[in-house]
Amino acid sequence: MATPKRRISHARTHNRKAKFLGALSAVPTTICPRCGEEIQTYRACGACGYYRGRQVLKISAEEENK
Repeated sequence: MATPKRRISHARTHNRKAKFLGALSAVPTTICPRCGEEIQTYRACGACGYYRGRQVLKISAEEENK
């Protein structure tokens, strides 16, 4: 197995990890315009079943009244 010829400094290691961890972020969310629930962007709302003004999921009347 290959081994490194020189030790990698702390600065190089931390810079590499900072670039990787900086790219990670929380899932983007938005507010559903129909019911006001917080949902992921580009996903149908789990509470009302609407996406971009059209109903795409069948939600029972019991869940919709909550």
